[in-house]
Amino acid sequence: MTTALLLLPDFALILLGAALRRWMHLGDHFWQGVEKLVYFILFPALLINAITKTHLDLGAAVPLLATGGLAMCAGMLLAALPQPFLKLPPLRFASLFQCGYRFNSYIALAVAGMLFGAPGIATMGLIVGAAVPLANLVSVWMLARHGEVSVWREVARNPLIWGTLSGFVLNLLGWLPPAPVQAFLGRLSDASIALGLIAVGAALRLENAPGVGGYSLWLVLVKLCCLPLVALGAGTLFGLGGLNLQVVVIFAALPTASSAYILAMRMGGDGRSVAWLISATTLASMLTLPFWAAWLVS
Repeated sequence: MTTALLLLPDFALILLGAALRRWMHLGDHFWQGVEKLVYFILFPALLINAITKTHLDLGAAVPLLATGGLAMCAGMLLAALPQPFLKLPPLRFASLFQCGYRFNSYIALAVAGMLFGAPGIATMGLIVGAAVPLANLVSVWMLARHGEVSVWREVARNPLIWGTLSGFVLNLLGWLPPAPVQAFLGRLSDASIALGLIAVGAALRLENAPGVGGYSLWLVLVKLCCLPLVALGAGTLFGLGGLNLQVVVIFAALPTASSAYILAMRMGGDGRSVAWLISATTLASMLTLPFWAAWLVS
């Protein structure tokens, strides 16, 4: 119960974003601007600020990243499992397939920070920084025959990767920014969580396309229930414990990323069904994430 209450403010911000989108009529251009601000400026600042201030256990980094990668690979396999029984067009299947393993970075960093503070953000930042290229490579590859998006360009321009790498290099060098710079990064970090979660809520869509209901529900189950169990088993097998095990299981239990919708639309896929899956996993995670968090920290 205590853990669920800790996460309540984050989920309240998501619901606030949905309410603002519905009742304030600010327009798509406004919300697109908020998402760009958070994605390209505020979240990289959050990652740099947290990673530079946290002592990183490099010995645990390999099993930590291996566990996160294994959980994502399990999501890919489970998402592909029903394919022989589905009668979906290839492009529609490729659009939905990515929802079985992609993750919402906004919620990842917000939950890690709320539960574990700066060390949690730093640990989650390492996992996210390593997992984003894998997620983009597989997703774009699945849709590549139907679009003109360069997978390497998508990876190279990702600000979360650059934020993680920058913080990691500064941490290894033992360099802390001067106090005014730290204060500046801290202000940006404070703004990132609230605006990021409000943007997640504003993007919620609850209307699914016909013909994909069964597969969509399967993907919700895979993403929120199966992958955390995979991460828990793999992490235990690899000798993870404490903060690292807790954070990697939370990572595996995250809802699907909103970038899955952007990629599907950009490459001519089924954006409507992907938007529903993002919304369904986000809303359902309001129940499942507190469960996993409470179990892990008990």
